[in-house]
Amino acid sequence: MSKTISVIGLGYVGLPLAVAFSKKYKVIGFDINNERIRELKSGYDRTLEVGEDELKEALNRGIEFTSSLEDIKDANIYIVTVPTPIDKHKNPDLTPLIMASRSVGRVLKKGDIVIYESTVYPGCTEEVCVPELERESGLKFNKDFFVGYSPERINPGDKEHTVTKILKVTSGSTPEIAKEIDELYASIIEAGTHLAPSIKVAEAAKVIENSQRDINIAFVNELALIFDKLGIDTNEVLEAAGTKWNFLKFKPGLVGGHCIGVDPYYLTYKAKEIGYHPEIILAGRRLNDNMGIFVANKVVKLMIQKGHTIKGSKVLVLGITFKENCPDIRNSRVIDVIRELQDFGISVDVYDPWADKEEVKREYNFDLMENGQMKIENYDAVVLAVAHNEFKELESEIKEIKDNKKDLVVYDIKDFFYKNIVDGRL
Repeated sequence: MSKTISVIGLGYVGLPLAVAFSKKYKVIGFDINNERIRELKSGYDRTLEVGEDELKEALNRGIEFTSSLEDIKDANIYIVTVPTPIDKHKNPDLTPLIMASRSVGRVLKKGDIVIYESTVYPGCTEEVCVPELERESGLKFNKDFFVGYSPERINPGDKEHTVTKILKVTSGSTPEIAKEIDELYASIIEAGTHLAPSIKVAEAAKVIENSQRDINIAFVNELALIFDKLGIDTNEVLEAAGTKWNFLKFKPGLVGGHCIGVDPYYLTYKAKEIGYHPEIILAGRRLNDNMGIFVANKVVKLMIQKGHTIKGSKVLVLGITFKENCPDIRNSRVIDVIRELQDFGISVDVYDPWADKEEVKREYNFDLMENGQMKIENYDAVVLAVAHNEFKELESEIKEIKDNKKDLVVYDIKDFFYKNIVDGRL
């Protein structure tokens, strides 16, 4: 039987996956955002994960994009790649996943396979998603339809580690289906696949990948807090320690984005549900979540030392996306720095050449500056929050301004600028 694949959710994960599969299979991409569908049909990807030429090639091959369930009812493999955020209480918000499962359930047929890629806690696919599929379709799990789990490993903005070049973990609800799913992904993933023994193992593997990174960054962030009190430069310490072959080279920073700052809460939620209180994971999360406040307070102290009156002063923040050279603003912790500075009565302007102005306004309720509006000499402090390549061009300008304006404070969160123009860095 020829395979027709429908990818549900066409964001940072779903679109590159759909385009990759379209090289070998008939693919129909589905998303509830009509504007997103219109853009993709015109050959434009606002996430910049798929280039214009690559997307147009996919369109020429016959990839389809739709917001109508009727258009995906003939697919026999459904791959769900919707977001799995957290709510204001830092508990998993499974609403997008449940709604996607219900939508797929309405078009599910005998023999179909549903594969989930969204990050979840161990057990979620079978305990939450499968009942929704059964309820909507009237079909029986592992008799009429089957499921699998293959966690996404997309790294937004990374043009080297793209979807086909990252080893893929796969799993299925029966040994036969697991093998079929593994072979499906192996047909497009150049880096190869790893077939996990169960769906729960694959779910757990995904959620600990980012939890591990979160804890490692939290450790280095704590070192930064300690070394700040000792008057030691954290980056100089890490450079010295990094000369040992087995030292893990993590750097301090703001931990945001849709993965590292979110995924650990999925694991801790499940742990608490089974009666275990996770100490280290939650401690790491608390520490990382408070780094924006530390940075803002450090900037204010440096400004006071240079004689600035804080209330009414002006600070320029460079960058709002959650990482460099990427337009993704989801869960950016730069906002913590901005809000804390504003709480001091400081006027804060933000410039980011990568972020979408309308999206920032909708998500964070402030207006990004245009490039032509930015005059660094008009500010009392500059905070480099995101290491976009474009900001390297500002180094000579900042140095020239500092030569004439001795009280300008420059704080570098990312250890990006030359040290001789920086007053403080994380």
